[in-house]
Amino acid sequence: MMKKDDTAGPDRAAPDRIVRRKLSDQVFERLRDLMASGDLPPGAPMPSERDLMERFGVGRPAVREALQHMHTMGLITISHGERSRVNELSADSVLSRVDDVARMLLSSEPDQLEHLKQARRMFECGLVRVAAEQATPADLANLNALVDRQRDFIGQAQDFVTLDIAFHNRIAAISGNPILIATSQSMLRWLFQYHGMLLHWSGNEDITLTEHRRIAERIGARDPEGAVRLMQAHLDRSNDFYAHGNGPAGH
Repeated sequence: MMKKDDTAGPDRAAPDRIVRRKLSDQVFERLRDLMASGDLPPGAPMPSERDLMERFGVGRPAVREALQHMHTMGLITISHGERSRVNELSADSVLSRVDDVARMLLSSEPDQLEHLKQARRMFECGLVRVAAEQATPADLANLNALVDRQRDFIGQAQDFVTLDIAFHNRIAAISGNPILIATSQSMLRWLFQYHGMLLHWSGNEDITLTEHRRIAERIGARDPEGAVRLMQAHLDRSNDFYAHGNGPAGH
């Protein structure tokens, strides 16, 4: 008598099961493939709804749902009264699409803030190392100019923090890597948006400016290890203020 196979069951047969997929999902994938192949390049107008209905043999609801999904993902821009157009994608445009989700995550799960700060610390220490290895005189002039401008806004929290963020983004820009630059901008934007309504200062602006100046000096001296040590200390001090609920006293 043949022994019963105990492993047999619905899960075992699952790979052979035919799954009925939504028509709008299939339209979405076809259009995405056309973009990836260059048949619908950035800036090109999207075919009309009627053209897409005829091309894919589907109804208007499937086409509209697919187009709305593409718009939500940032792949196209839908404008009332005009033809939808294909967007030009970049690392920054892709990451900026998750800003609202990141803000919700930080608000609903405060523990994620610690993870974000840890990721930022590791990330920025790598960026400042790269900056110390390849910064040009123009890069150094820009960094020092940002510190000078920031000093002019002591006591003006919003502007001071905006220039603070610009300083760190400028270090990222020295890498010349658009993905690193966009990631740096996103991390700082998420931190700023999360704490934006809680910002207040406690006389630490001068410390921030001194630390920024010293970091720029180490970058100019082509001292990667020194730049990393200063950046670590700078971010650790900021993290202490976050942890005690005092709001960021310099990023």
